[in-house]
Amino acid sequence: MKISEILKKDFIISDLTAPDKPSAVSDLCHFLEKKGVIRNKEILIHALMEREKLGSTGIGENMAIPHAKSDEIDQIVIVFARSINGIDFESLDQRPVHFICLLLAPTDSTGLHLKALARIARLFKNISFREKILKAHGSDSIYSILIEEDSKIL
Repeated sequence: MKISEILKKDFIISDLTAPDKPSAVSDLCHFLEKKGVIRNKEILIHALMEREKLGSTGIGENMAIPHAKSDEIDQIVIVFARSINGIDFESLDQRPVHFICLLLAPTDSTGLHLKALARIARLFKNISFREKILKAHGSDSIYSILIEEDSKIL
């Protein structure tokens, strides 16, 4: 599964200004509600924050992958957000998060959900890739960098 199969060009937020995890999750859900992807952002916020109670999805290396399954959607959805200033996401390494890849999957899509999570985590292991994303100018540039790097992974 390639990220390009899931991530839409207009689902990139180039400067997320939320100061903390709850605000970031709320902002991303509001974004999806405005795009017409979900009907009720509160249901999704609740699902994502319940998942966070199990352990932070701030996986380290300035990356977080908040994720949940929901009946609110009928296909896998990714929203990528970059925070220039960094967000306190209670990450495993206690470092601020600059990259958030919100992943939502329909309730019955376990296999695809896990493959997408693994792909995203693998993509963001590359430090030079993360630096390019941090320095990119605007959503179009971020999208191009993401898709180009993803194409290099078998």
